[in-house]
Parts: sequence; structure tokens; C-alpha cells
Amino acid sequence: MMWSLFFISFISFFTPSHQQFPRLCANRESLLSKECCPAWEGDGSPCGVSSGRGSCQDVVVPEEPDGPQYPFSGLDDREKWPLVFYNRTCQCEGNFMGYNCLDCKFGYYGENCTQWRASLRRNVFHLSHDEKIKLVSYLNLAKQTVSRDYVVATGTYQEMENGSNPMFSDVSVYDVFVWLHYYVSREALLGGPGNVWSDVDFAHWAPAFLPWHRLYLLLWEHEIRKLTGDMTFTIPYWDWRDAQTCDVCTDELMGGSNPQDPSFLSPGSVFSSWQVFCSKAEEYSLRGVLCDVSEEGPLRRNPGNHNRNVVQRLPTSAEVAFALSLSNYDTGAMDRSANMSFRNTLEGFGDPQTGIGNSPRLNMHAALHVFMNGSMSSVQGSANDPIFLLHHAYVDSIFEEWLRRHKPSSAQYPESNAPIGHNAQYHMVPYLPLRRNRDFFISTKELGYEYSNLLNSNQRIAEAMRPYLEELRNVWPWLLFAGLIGGILAVSLVAAFIKIRQRYQLQPMENWNNPCSYLFKLFQIPEKKPIILDSMTERQPLILGNVTEESSTRSYQTTI
Repeated sequence: MMWSLFFISFISFFTPSHQQFPRLCANRESLLSKECCPAWEGDGSPCGVSSGRGSCQDVVVPEEPDGPQYPFSGLDDREKWPLVFYNRTCQCEGNFMGYNCLDCKFGYYGENCTQWRASLRRNVFHLSHDEKIKLVSYLNLAKQTVSRDYVVATGTYQEMENGSNPMFSDVSVYDVFVWLHYYVSREALLGGPGNVWSDVDFAHWAPAFLPWHRLYLLLWEHEIRKLTGDMTFTIPYWDWRDAQTCDVCTDELMGGSNPQDPSFLSPGSVFSSWQVFCSKAEEYSLRGVLCDVSEEGPLRRNPGNHNRNVVQRLPTSAEVAFALSLSNYDTGAMDRSANMSFRNTLEGFGDPQTGIGNSPRLNMHAALHVFMNGSMSSVQGSANDPIFLLHHAYVDSIFEEWLRRHKPSSAQYPESNAPIGHNAQYHMVPYLPLRRNRDFFISTKELGYEYSNLLNSNQRIAEAMRPYLEELRNVWPWLLFAGLIGGILAVSLVAAFIKIRQRYQLQPMENWNNPCSYLFKLFQIPEKKPIILDSMTERQPLILGNVTEESSTRSYQTTI
């Protein structure tokens, strides 16, 4: 086990990832030139252009109008992403992707990215014992391994003096994703302490919520595969419908509660040693700064001990079914006020019984965040908790079920007038390479993965049985050994039985009416003759008696 972990750690130093900012572009020269087109190592040319993998091209941003929720322009680095930092990036061809077109698109693999492979995301409770151990081990490895390919920004472009003074920091592979979720959802900094705009989020409260998180999970899954070399790894999901407690909050999975202080994790869980960062949104806003990625204390979680006025309970099966029945992806202003909107209801701001927006209580997706009552309850810092991944995998499966049921055209995703960052052609913040929101308003089948709860009935039964069959496969050598020993014992007993019969010359039973009598005869101990004491007072020597014709055995007579 130790050597396998060493090997995984070793290969992690040679694996690229897919989030911003690429280390090769986080320097003064790239920022001043506004170009991020690293060379592909295969041929040494920018974006692998010599091999037809891609080319360095101008970034084209959409001109469609945004909604009225964000009334500013030119103040936030995320506007018209990524033009503040780069106006030329790699545009990959065919099935290639990556910041330098090194990798294959989701679902493809092989030297030329021509082979297709679909993967399956499973219910976390259908994982085998070994798969659960692997999940926790991979998460912890990602938390402990510094990303070799990406760094994160700790200052605005203005603070970087328009690129002359780069401000980036190293973080772990896992924490790159924590930072991504923080950066996309942070408040807009308008200049100076306390001068922020709160009604803005480039990945929540609007249409891009589901496509953005779908890409997030795909990139995270892809990164873990490259980190570990395990190309079969998939993110499991937690089906939280009708749950009364945090079912995954056990030391075997995401960590139980600390018996000394239930707001912390059990010392028996590896996650109890995790440190969080980018979780103090109010403090950053008061100071008017970005998160500096310094450690901010241990991971916290106290599920169920939340404010019941905000969230009553975890979502129910009926509420999920109601959300799935809504035929419109988004409606009206396409924000938290949207009525009869599938997106808004699933995200948690539409009432899951009426579909009316601006619900006084949080529901569905948002309800689980509040229910966790800890690191998960802060939008910007929620990705610190690994439950975030299992939770959003299930949200993504509901999104997929809606897509398959209603089969919407791409036109149902809004082209314009959505809140800033959410129009169809907007590049998702802060991903590099660039992806547009509408690109992920498609079925998972086109992206190379499936959910086990969406399989047909026969496949679901087989999938539910799989962990038990896995366990059986692990123990069958021991069962075989036990059977062999049992067979040997049985043969030995039969041989002993035959030997006893021969020795005591017992006749076979005439019938089975009285088996107890037969067994009694079989194991009956021959009656011993009594010892006779004669009347002689003198002791005599032991005399060996004569062997008579009537006896074939020796007998001893003792005279006292």
C-alpha cells in the first residue's frame, strides 16, 4: 500500500490539469502580452499547431446584452472573461483539449484522441469496501499534492499593476478547485474596503448554475485520473432524497462528528486534519481584497443543527419529482425570482411545491448546504468540504434526468439578458481553456459518462448487486479453502466410522427407525469385568495365565 501511494505521488508531478491560471502563463511576459498559448511538448509548437492539435487565436467574446442585476462595466476582472488577463489563447481542434491542446476531450482517449470510453458514476453506497477506501485516499492525495501546472490569483489585475507584478500562489490539486468555486462566486470588488457589489455570481442564481458545475465535476474527475493514473475513477453521488441525517458522515466515507465537539470532524477521519481557505467572504469584502489562500482553520460540519427557519429538512422524493416535472429550464428574469423554472427550483430558490421564485426558505440544492451547518454553508467556501462533490454529482444527475425527459433544444438556453456571465455564449469564469455555457447544456452521454440511477431496471439491479459480488470475489479463496478443509474433515469422519465398525464388528442397521439405538451400539464402551479379590492374605507374584483355545487375546490375573 505504501509503495502504491508513493507511485501515485510520483506520477502526480507529471500530470497537467485544466483550471486557471496555467503556471506557464502566470508570468510577467504572458500577462503583458495578454497571450496564453503554451507549447505542446509533443512537437514544441504553441498549442501543438505543427501537429494539427490546435492554434493560438484571438479570444472572441459575445456582444449580447446581460441582465440588469449587475449595472457596472469595466470594474470586475471576470467581465468578458478572460479579456482582462488574456486576449489570445489556444483553440484546440477535433477531440483535443487543454490549455496547450495536450489532452483529449471528455470521453475520448488514445494517442490521437480517437477512442471512446464511457464511464459510470455510482451511488456512493453501492461502492465496494475497497472503492470507498480508494475514494478517500484519492481525495486526501489531491489535498496533499501541490499542483504542478496551475497557480491561483491572489490579487486583482489592477493590484498586479496591469501584469507588471504577477500575484499568484501555489495550492494543492484539491484546493485549485476550492479556489475556482470561491473566485466565480465572490462579490465584485469596486475599489476600496467595503466597496463591493453582492448581487453578482458567475456560476449561481442564474442559468449557468447547472452547466458550470457539470464542467467543474468533469474537470475534477479528469484531474484525479491524471493524478493517480486510475482512468476508471468516477465521482460517486449521494442520493439525499428523504434522508433524515447525513448518511455519508461516517469515518468510512466523508467523516463522522467529533464526540468532543460535534462542529468538528471525528479524529478517526482523515478529513479532520484538513485545513480550509477562502471561506471568510465577509472579511474579504470588508477589506476589499481577494482571498490570499492562507489556512483558516479545520474543516467544520455539524449536520442537522442549522437554522430551521431557513431550511426545515433535507429535500424529499416528491420535491425532486416536482422539479423534474417543470418543462421550462429558466423563466422571467432568470435569477432567484424565476417562477416555474426547473433551474431555479432545483437550485433551491423556487418553492419545490409551487414553483414560485424567491422562496422565503431555501430548498433542494441550497437546503443541503445549509443543513451541513459548517464549511459547506458558505457559498464561496463550500468546496472545502468533500461532501460538495457527492452532493453536486447528484444535482447533476437530476439535471441529466430533466434533459432526457424534456429533450430541450439548445435554444432553450438563453442567448441574452441573463445575469452577467450566464448567457449562452459567455465563457465560463474562470476556466482556461475556454468553454461556453451552452456547450454543457447537453446529455452526459455526449460527454462520456452515465449515472447508475438512470440505467434501465435490469442494469440498476445488477449495479446494486455489484459491491456484494465484489466482496464475494475477494473472499472466495477463503471460502474455497474452508470448503476444502470441510471436505477433508468429512472424509476423515467417514474413514473413522468405517474403522470403528470393523473394529467392533457391528452389523449394518436393518432400518432407520431407531438411529439413536444404532449410534449407541456404535460408540458403546465394552463392559469391564469386575476385579475379584480372594481371601488369601499373602501377596502373590503376578502370574501370566495360560492362553486358552476359547480366547484369542491375552488376559491378566492379579492376586492380592
